[in-house]
Amino acid sequence: MGFKSIGRFVKYPKFTLLGMSFLLAYLLLLHKDKLPFQEGLESLGLLGIFITGMLYSYGFTAAPASAFFFSLGAHDSILAKSVIGGFGSLIADVILFELIRHSFADEVIRLSRERFIRKTLDRIPYGMKEYLFPIIAAFVIASPLPDEIGVFMLASYRKISLNTFMILSYFLNTFGIYSLLTIGRLAS
Repeated sequence: MGFKSIGRFVKYPKFTLLGMSFLLAYLLLLHKDKLPFQEGLESLGLLGIFITGMLYSYGFTAAPASAFFFSLGAHDSILAKSVIGGFGSLIADVILFELIRHSFADEVIRLSRERFIRKTLDRIPYGMKEYLFPIIAAFVIASPLPDEIGVFMLASYRKISLNTFMILSYFLNTFGIYSLLTIGRLAS
């Protein structure tokens, strides 16, 4: 069944599937203390850090990747781990950015025409809209929240170029990973 078939039953099939992926990730991770792939990532060393950085960006894997970074804080070289994990997150975010900007464009336009969205946006003063949207998106990308939300916000914000997005993504994710590693170090 393709997106068009699903579209007969659901107004926003791509967003629905994205939301369902968040719900499934939550259900999978609800009561897990140690995930099966954690030991495998630890054994890969810096490549494992890079892969975990990629996992830090996706809804399904953001929570276990955050926990993994938190647990690594007790070990040495948190700055190097932050830099390498940040590159992994950058690669994942660029894939998301391009996918959302091109594949979700039809639903972004349709969603922006919804009455609730228009009314909400009309209540925000024009000068504030220019800065509020990117600031909220930056917060989401830097946090352990799934990057899809922040990347979606920036990808739908047509004033941001891919190069600007890449710089923002790298620094925000690196900062978020560094924060998790630092908190992990302080907690150990």
